[in-house]
Amino acid sequence: MATVPGPLIWEIVKKNNSFLVKQFGRGTAGVQFSKESNNLYNLNSFKHSGLANKKTVTIQPGKDQSVLLGTTKTKKQSKPASLLHKSVMKKEFPRMVKAVVNQVGDNYYRPDLKKAALARLSAVNRSLKVAKSGVKKRNRQAMKIRGRK
Repeated sequence: MATVPGPLIWEIVKKNNSFLVKQFGRGTAGVQFSKESNNLYNLNSFKHSGLANKKTVTIQPGKDQSVLLGTTKTKKQSKPASLLHKSVMKKEFPRMVKAVVNQVGDNYYRPDLKKAALARLSAVNRSLKVAKSGVKKRNRQAMKIRGRK
């Protein structure tokens, strides 16, 4: 079975696909977003597209305060069920950053997506943090300071 090149797929799906979200502002279509799972910035562009590229990266929240890092296997493009290589990260944030940098950038997988992957990792990690519900500190600046008479 012959494989279809990525630029041809992009030319077919760039203006009309089921993941496309068009935001109209002031009469023109300024920015087009995409809801693809393997799109780190959620922008409708060839660089970030999960449909047109063979090598893609996805970072999603996992179960019980973990982060899921998924990369596409290049050999199994015709089998969607086993397409992603998934890694679950439950460590502290600096270790997760090091793992993402090693997997995406230093491994020569997709070094152009390293900045986007780190931004997505930071956003997902921030969304997983639970606010502490302890005793609130009082505002010391709001207290009136009484001077000497």
